[in-house]
Amino acid sequence: MFSHFFEFVRRHAVAISVFVGLILIKIIWVGWGTSVIGDFESERDDILQRRDYLVDKVIVHPRKLIGTMPAAVGWQFQGEWALYSCSMLAEALANIAELYPDCNGEAVENIDSLIAIVKSPDLRFYDRARWGEDPLTSLDGDKSHVSYLSHLAWMIGNYKRVGGHTKYDALYDSVCEAMNRRIVQSPTLNIPTYPDEPIYVPDMMVAVLALADYARQNNGRYAETVNQWVERAQKEWLDEDSGLLASYLDEGGVVDTEVRGSFSALNCYFLTRIDPDFARQQYEKLKAGLAQSFPVAGIREYYGESCWLGVDIDSGPIILNLSPSGTAFAIGSATFFNDSKFRNRLLRTAEIAGHTVKWNDRRHYLLADIALVGEAIALAMRTNHP
Repeated sequence: MFSHFFEFVRRHAVAISVFVGLILIKIIWVGWGTSVIGDFESERDDILQRRDYLVDKVIVHPRKLIGTMPAAVGWQFQGEWALYSCSMLAEALANIAELYPDCNGEAVENIDSLIAIVKSPDLRFYDRARWGEDPLTSLDGDKSHVSYLSHLAWMIGNYKRVGGHTKYDALYDSVCEAMNRRIVQSPTLNIPTYPDEPIYVPDMMVAVLALADYARQNNGRYAETVNQWVERAQKEWLDEDSGLLASYLDEGGVVDTEVRGSFSALNCYFLTRIDPDFARQQYEKLKAGLAQSFPVAGIREYYGESCWLGVDIDSGPIILNLSPSGTAFAIGSATFFNDSKFRNRLLRTAEIAGHTVKWNDRRHYLLADIALVGEAIALAMRTNHP
């Protein structure tokens, strides 16, 4: 028996050596990529180099930005991912400006540029095509447009958060008024992302967060809507098995299908910016029901079932049960609640999967070449300080 084994090793010595060498290189690389993880001071250079990479890649002509999104996902998701890349980068820039005040001036300028991209007809196209009308020229109407409008309002809120001027005040007022009116007119306080589709709770979360930011900046206007939505969420929209906020609701506001790791982790993150107490409860349930520690740490995509290998447009490729987007979004809550042990393990998983590279004082995961939006999300989550 052993003679056969040794003969196999002898015949394949080169291939085995290469395989072992690659593993050792990966171990060393992961160690280098995670060596700075600790606190915001030790991570400063790493964070700013990732910021600079994203600024270079995202703040470009809108058509170029959309063109960097994978064509395989189709025009709608290309538009959505481009929008998310802008809004998550805006969030990261605002976070960074608060963590490192010397970065504030750059943040104002860059968020201004990102808002201009999102306002462009090119980026509005995906939402206009789904609703049959332009989201900004139909603010007096009743169609939802919540996907586009919520992110735009959230970005303007971040612009104001870092000291932006009155440039977008009129637009901010109009967009938030339209969203609030449409939400309040709905018996369930929820409006659809697209026609004839269920309520995607994380999309509603962006709208509620945008209104919460507006309320903080405008003497509590729309705070009642935010409070009512959160109260109903805690009473009506929790999954019975996991206790997590629903991923989907039907048009009657009834929980529809099981929770998803990608959606639940995103819900938790948004809640840290809306209602930290509710967020804390949801974070503990997220870890109890969907966190996985072996063979690598992360968030499972499916509650109560396994998926060793799969593909999903919302979570990304599922490997060993783990949801790439769910794991990335969970970094945001772990950071906010100073859960450093879990945060470090999640960032290590991100490094194993993403593989950091550095070039000309720019740092990013190699996966950013495929999904730029993931890099923007990771930076926003990593800087989500209390």
